[in-house]
This record gives sequence, structure tokens and C-alpha cells, in this order.
Amino acid sequence: MSSDSFYFILHNNKKTKHVAAVEPLDLSAMEFRVLIIWSLLFIVSLFYPQIRGEASGSIFFVDSSGNQFLRARSSNDEQPSMLLQEVGAAVSVLLGFAPPSTLSASSSSKLNEVLIPNPFKRPHAVFLLEVNGINGLGKIVQDNPMFSNSFWSTNSDKVDIQLPDENDVSVISLDEQLEDGTDKEISDFSSLIGGSYTRDTLEPLNGVLTIPLENGALVNLHMSKKAERKFVIGLMSLIRNVRRAIQMHDDLSQSAKGPAELLTGCFNGIKVLQEHYETESIAQHGVELLYATLTKIFSSLQEAYKGQIVGIIYCNEATTLESGKKFDVIFAPHHPYVRWLEETHAVNAKLPEVVLVRRTLAWVTGIILLVSTLIGTCYLLNMPLTRDTLLYSNVKLD
Repeated sequence: MSSDSFYFILHNNKKTKHVAAVEPLDLSAMEFRVLIIWSLLFIVSLFYPQIRGEASGSIFFVDSSGNQFLRARSSNDEQPSMLLQEVGAAVSVLLGFAPPSTLSASSSSKLNEVLIPNPFKRPHAVFLLEVNGINGLGKIVQDNPMFSNSFWSTNSDKVDIQLPDENDVSVISLDEQLEDGTDKEISDFSSLIGGSYTRDTLEPLNGVLTIPLENGALVNLHMSKKAERKFVIGLMSLIRNVRRAIQMHDDLSQSAKGPAELLTGCFNGIKVLQEHYETESIAQHGVELLYATLTKIFSSLQEAYKGQIVGIIYCNEATTLESGKKFDVIFAPHHPYVRWLEETHAVNAKLPEVVLVRRTLAWVTGIILLVSTLIGTCYLLNMPLTRDTLLYSNVKLD
């Protein structure tokens, strides 16, 4: 076999057949194809984070029951999408501040699709909650107009919410967790969401929490199981932190002009159920319990804030490595620094020459202003009432 050609050998019925020789490939054409393939792979790698981040989460805007801060959108409309940067800008606008100057024109138009255009009608309070482990609240919110008309898909990139000075806005964290709670706290929680709690007489925190769902089914959560107890403790912690935020709001509202308020937190209870149970039904029951809890929470916030609050719920189906918070609050003071001129050498204002110069300047300036005022008044009083003056006619250059 020559070095300039090669052969295909075909085995058929234990007989070897020689197929015609194939001429060598053109190396320049092969190199060109390889170059094109590598170029396409490089372009795809550049846009891979964006492609991976698209539609990996969902945003629910919850408007006030008594005031309208969001644009109404028909449930039949196509599901729109937003970037998390646009969501962060919407939070700033709802709090009564200007969006970041780096916001693009397309993102500004997207905000116009969500928020009402009236700049004097802002709630100045936002409830922002991140829920890890789910891509949305599913079909359980379709019958609730408070949630169904405000669903947007979004990406999972981390974003900073830029706010002005800390004196202008109060950021309240909802991430403080209870240690284990007590049987009484669990019983109070079950009563709040319409359930019941059966205690274990032998060992504390070992009972069964039974909660009815909207479809008539009953969900039993065993406190003896670590994952289910952690899920329930997470819901109880969220409710307690919201109550603490309401108390802080009552204190801040006593002042003449209270600051804007941002209530922000992250809930990982659904992720805990997914990591400990393989069946999706248990995690789905957890989503339904979370929805019932959020409904109670937002009702209490509406009552405490007198309708001056908007809720934003971000659902993110993140992996274990991406389960951290996506929204970070940073303060960027926009007040300009005041610069004062200072005399390098102190001048004694009582020196006779200093007093003479200052009095002379004051008298000369006063006389000039007085004469100018008198001359201007005379010209105004004697101005002809015709349309030929410069106040009414155009200046012609010809």
C-alpha cells in the first residue's frame, strides 16, 4: 500500500474484499472546517452562561389590594421575561428611588411594562423573598388573581440592588432562624394556616403536624424527621421575622418622614425536602404549604402597611452550589460632597484697611444695582405696546 493512498477493507461472509482506493483528503479544507467548528464552539461558550441562565427562575409581583402600583396584565398574554438586573431596578423604583444609571433603554422599557407610570405613587415598601428549589409556584396560583397576572420568567444571575444612603431606606432581614421551636409555637403555626398539631406525650418536638390543602388532601409532617422539622421551622422563622418587621415599621412610622423599607429574605425549605426525599410529591406538598403561608404573611403586611407595600417572590431552581442569595443590597450615597474654601492665613477683619475695602465694595455694588434697577424700570414703563419689539418679533439676521 502506497503512502499516498489508503484502502477500506470490508469483511463479508468471512471473505475479505478490497474496495477501491480513496484519494487523500485535502488538508487545507479539513483545517478550514476544524477552524469553523472551533469558532462556533467558542461563540457558544461565550453565551453559555446567558443561555443557561435564561428561564431558570420565575418572578411573581404581588400588587396591593387597595392600591395599584403595578400594571394590570391579562392572564392570556404570553409569558414575558425579565433579567434580575431589571428586577433589582424595579425594587429601587418601588422604594421611591431612581433606577441605576447603567440601566439600558430596553430594560427601562421593561420596567414600564411592570410599573405604573405615576412617579408620585410608589409604595416605598417592598417584600422581597427568594425561594430556592422550585422554578415557580405552579398551578396553585392560577386561581388567585393576586399572583396569576404577574408571572415573569427570569435568569439566575446574581444582582446588586443599589440604594442611596442608609438613612433613606431601612433594610430588614428575614433570614434569622429559630433553633428548634416549641410544641406551643408549632401548634400556633398550625392554627394560623388552618391545621392541627398532635403532640407526643413522651418526647417534645416529636408530634405530627396535619394541614389540609385546597384540593381536600391532608399533609402530615412528622417532627421526628429532620428534613420535615427543618422545613416547618423555616416557615415558622419566616412568620416570626415578618412580625418583627411589622413592629419595626410601627416604630418607624411614628416619625414625620419615615424611611423606605425593604424586607428581604431567602427560604430554603423546599430545597431541604428535595435533598432528603426522591419523590416529588412531598416537595410539591411543601410548595402548597409555602403558598398558604405566603398568603397569610402578605395579608398581614397589607394590613400593617395600609396597602402601601408590594411583594416580589423569586423562585429559583438552583443547584446546591447556586443556592445562595441572588439579591445583594449595596448602598451608594448620591449626595455630593460639600467643599468649602479655606483661608491659608487668617486675616484680621478688624484692620482699618480691610474694613475700608469691604465697605467700599459693598457701597459700589449697592449703587450699581440701584441705578440698574431704576433704568430698567424706566424702560419697562415707557415700552410701546406694539408687537414690533424684540419681545414679540423674531430677530432677523438679514
